[in-house]
Formats: sequence, structure tokens, C-alpha cells
Amino acid sequence: MDLNVTQAFSIVLLILAVGELVSMKTKAMIPSVFVSAVLFIIGFWTILPGDVVTQSSFATPIVYLSMYLLLTHMGTLMSLKELLSQWKTVVIALGGIVGIIALTLSLGNLLFGWENVVAATPPLTGGVVASILMSTAAAEKGLTSIAVLATAMYVIQGFFGYPITSYLLKKEANRLADKVRSGEVKMEDNNQEKAEENESRFRIIPPLPEEYQTTYVILFKLGIVAALAVAAAPILHLNQFVVCMLFGVIGRETGFLEEKALVKSGSFGFLITILMAFIFAGLSDATPSMLTEIAVPLFGIIVLGLTGMALISMFIGKMFGYTKEMSISIAMTALYGFPPNYILTVESARASTKNDDEYQYAVDEMLPKMLVGGFTTVTIASVIIAGFFVKLL
Repeated sequence: MDLNVTQAFSIVLLILAVGELVSMKTKAMIPSVFVSAVLFIIGFWTILPGDVVTQSSFATPIVYLSMYLLLTHMGTLMSLKELLSQWKTVVIALGGIVGIIALTLSLGNLLFGWENVVAATPPLTGGVVASILMSTAAAEKGLTSIAVLATAMYVIQGFFGYPITSYLLKKEANRLADKVRSGEVKMEDNNQEKAEENESRFRIIPPLPEEYQTTYVILFKLGIVAALAVAAAPILHLNQFVVCMLFGVIGRETGFLEEKALVKSGSFGFLITILMAFIFAGLSDATPSMLTEIAVPLFGIIVLGLTGMALISMFIGKMFGYTKEMSISIAMTALYGFPPNYILTVESARASTKNDDEYQYAVDEMLPKMLVGGFTTVTIASVIIAGFFVKLL
């Protein structure tokens, strides 16, 4: 079915809007990303063309541009001190991945066979790159159903990750909000601490006057920093998306970038919409016949992997003083990465808090952990794991 760009755009936005409205009505008990994913997959199985997202103009060039700008912007949400303090989050996220691998390669191997668990485990620990590596390797060996399993794992795992993470983050947000309600945390003191962090000792560029912080100026500065990050990534031998976030932190610390840059430019909402639409486009690959063929190993490996992930992340988190809800949520970012980790955090905080102070405190506490967790699992660890597992297939 061929649609014109406005028709395709309207369909995509209708699905995203319905997801958001359901989330609001259910107080994030049913997260928007889960609802939208279900609607997209039903649509792909019935009346929607598989390329409806591409037809809506959300194609690769603007998706990558959005990712670069958004991740640079995410860096402006954290100070250097805050970023460095997240080393515990990195350890918890990696521990969760170890838990996935431990159970899938042991019990999973006994139940579903070596080739199935080797192909499905890397996509479960992270994103699309791991899925592509494993499905390609399986296809080259003539293992067609195994290749399908690797692809389906990437496509389906979010259906488990979205609702579970939403439930856990709501409990965590409510706990944090209670601290504000009881007076244990005074937002005046907390805001003062944040203000002191914003006054970085590395600031060498004076703040731009408010009247000059226009959409064009802010986007230009974000574009410059993102361009430098992409150019530096091969030199640093780091993933370009990770470097974008790191350069965003540096841009804020030096004063070149404003805090919450895209929000101030008025561009954040549209760019996040582009990314969310692009993520759901991958559901067009999950045909009913595909899922029927590999349903048992697919869902079995997911359940085993999540069990191992939860046990190890809770154990490590307890040692570091993190709640079990926050620890598992950090590890669960492996199932979806960015931007769903951002959306789930904000929605859960909004649903569990009663005023701006409670909301802001909950977001400030949870969002950096969820962002760093997502980078650790999806962007870094999963690619390394997939590179190793390809040799085991």
C-alpha cells in the first residue's frame, strides 16, 4: 500500500498518541511504548504497509541526525561529577548481562540446544547490531530458523522489558517521592546542590544571554558538538553514540552547551518522536509464521535470561545500596536501550508523583542511571558479546 507522506505520518503519530493516552489513563501501568508496539505489530499483520514509518519520512538520515542530537543533549543533563559517580550503575548493568549469559548457556543449552542459545543470547543482551551479527552468521551457515530466532529476539524482547520496567520504576519513583513528602529530602537543598554542580569548575565559556538562546543557535551548537563527537569516535575507538553523550557532558561543563539544550530549543519532542517511530518499524519483520516457528526457544530463552539478569543485578545492587527495583531496571535497559529507557523513566515518574518537586527529584535520581545502563548494555557490551558469540555458532 502506497501512502503519501502526510497520510503515513498521521498513522504513525496516531499510534504513538494512543500509546501515550493509554499510559496516562492507566498511570503508566501500561506503558506507552508497550501499547504502541502492540498496535504497530497488529497493524503490520493486518492493514499497515511494512514501510509505513519510512513512508512517513522517518528514514535513516533524519533518524541518525536525531540520535546524534538527542544523545548530545542527554549529555547536557549530567555533570561530569554525576557521570563519574555512575560507575556502580555500569557494574550492575554488566552484572545483569553476566546473569543472562550464565543461565542461557547452562540451563538454556540443556532445554533449547546450543545453536539456539548462542544465536539468541547476544540480541537479548542488547540492540540491533548484536541481532544483525548473529542472524547474518547463522544465515551464512545455512541455519535459517536460527537466523530468524536472532532477529525475532531483538524484535520481541521489548514486549517483556517495557511493562516490567514500568512497574519497577513506578515503585522506585514512589519511594523517592515519599522522601520529598516526608521531608527527608528538602528540594531547596537539592536544588542548591544541583545549582552548585551546574557551576562547573571547567566552565571557560560564559553563558549565552537568554535572548540569544534561540532554536537555531542551540541546534547549531549541538550540531557542532555532535559533529566533533562523530569525527572523534574512530580515533577514540569508541561507539559514536557513546562519544556524543560524553561530548555533551563536556559541552555543558565548559559552558558551550546549555543544560537541557533541546528542551530549550523546543525541538526535543519532535526528535524523540522520530526515534520512537523508527524503533517500532523493526516490528514489521515479526511475522506470525516467524513467531510460530521459533516460539518455544524464543520465549524460553527470554524467561531464563531475565531470571539470571534479575538475580545477579539485585545481588550487586544490594551491595551498592541500590534498591532491587532500581537494580533490575538498570539491567533491563539491555532489552530496549535508548530512547525507551528515557520514555519509561519519565512516564513512571510522572505517574507516581503528585507535584513538580517530587517529579523532578525522582527523574534526577533515576534518569542518569537508566541512561548509563542503556549505554553499557546495548551500545557497548552487546556488540562485544556478539563478536565473541559469532565464533561459537
